[in-house]
Amino acid sequence: MRNYSMRWVIIILSVILVQACAKDELDVLELSETESEDFNTVEEDSLAARRQNNGNNGLNPSEETVQLIIDWNDLWLVLDRYTDGLRPNTTARALAYIHLAGYETAVADMDGYGSTRNQLQGFNLDQDDRADNVNRDLALNTCYALVLDHFMFSVSNNAKSGISTLENEKEDELSENLSQEEIDNSIAWGTLVAESVIAYSRTDNDAETQQRNPNPTSYVAPVGVGLWAASEGESAWFPYWNQVRTFVISPEQTSSTPPPFDHNENTNSGYYQQMEVVNISATTARLEDNEDLWISEFWSDDVEGLMMSPPGRQFSIANQLIEQEDLDFEETLELLLKLGFAMNDAAVSAWDDKYTYNTERPSRYILEYIDDDFITNLARFISSPNPAFPAYPSGHATFAAAASGVFIDIFQGDGINFTDRTHVGRSEFRSRPRNFSSFSEMAAENGYSRIPLGVHIQADSDEGARLGYEISAAVNSFNLSPNF
Repeated sequence: MRNYSMRWVIIILSVILVQACAKDELDVLELSETESEDFNTVEEDSLAARRQNNGNNGLNPSEETVQLIIDWNDLWLVLDRYTDGLRPNTTARALAYIHLAGYETAVADMDGYGSTRNQLQGFNLDQDDRADNVNRDLALNTCYALVLDHFMFSVSNNAKSGISTLENEKEDELSENLSQEEIDNSIAWGTLVAESVIAYSRTDNDAETQQRNPNPTSYVAPVGVGLWAASEGESAWFPYWNQVRTFVISPEQTSSTPPPFDHNENTNSGYYQQMEVVNISATTARLEDNEDLWISEFWSDDVEGLMMSPPGRQFSIANQLIEQEDLDFEETLELLLKLGFAMNDAAVSAWDDKYTYNTERPSRYILEYIDDDFITNLARFISSPNPAFPAYPSGHATFAAAASGVFIDIFQGDGINFTDRTHVGRSEFRSRPRNFSSFSEMAAENGYSRIPLGVHIQADSDEGARLGYEISAAVNSFNLSPNF
């Protein structure tokens, strides 16, 4: 978190903590003294703490825009942690539209970039409606406030109050030295872009319906040996998500590889052996409290109120990379736009395959054929031992590989010395930072983490990685030229 935004982040978390007390949920939502102290530690290490305290904080206009974008992303990540029923599909969708809005708000100031309007059928935004004297940052501030409020609809109003807090603080700061006409035109442009993007999103009737009813009673899961079944008291999450709009590549355009193993009870079969690996890995990790347990919890991102969503995690990584690699605002907005498109399209294609193949979670097989005492390492965080949708392919692996492919393209290579500090200061799970020498290494570890967690076999993660990189290749080819 940055120095400027520290106050409102703590305010938001404090409000949520009060709400949790009323609901006896302190075990999940408690903002510990250690966590608060660590926020300050992170700030001391941040770009904001290294600024000079004069003029515009020692930043040039591009850096000011980047800091504004990061501050809004930081707030989004706080809100993402406390979403209810959005994850991971609707958060992936939200990210695509939010960062489409950010990109379109500023694209007139971006040398070498053009609007996406002609490539997105039904997106009706005319850049000619932008006045000449728009302040880019003030327009972005207005736009982000509106789209975050709209797309993060399942977060409590008290928690969402942080949106208006940040908007007002930034608006006061950014309006200094601007004429009233500039202020009015900037706010009007940010508002128009946000409203245009929201209107465009509403033309996707399938998504609008499903995000408010993620467990449709109309869906009846097929029954059979080796097929996925919901745990007691659960129902399938997002079974029709394959009908949702994609931005670059649809499920029909992605290739689909069937699971390499059929259900098989033979101890010599590849299927049994992969399930046995999960049993041994998850059990050993828990009993020994070893690195595999650290890896599994570090990448879990499964639990509402405790962690951000899996797509959101990739934006936490992006925020850190933007600062580490000192991107300018054009590169920042390109990265976030493409990453949003990749997360959205990854969710649509992965869930298409999940409900096409309907493969069982490891725990169901292991309990019946290998170890009747087996529990996943996710079970201590949620009432169900598994996420409530089929296993193949792994969503975490798909999101991670799609993000990795985008990062490799934006940063022009796979190799990078990067430490993910997303969960620094958290004490409820194993959260210590982890260092990586490449994006692909980071994505592979994310996919692997689902095995010692106990919720996927290796084949699930392998297919997720293959699918994710296929999606990122399409997204990386998305043309942002002004002449397209």
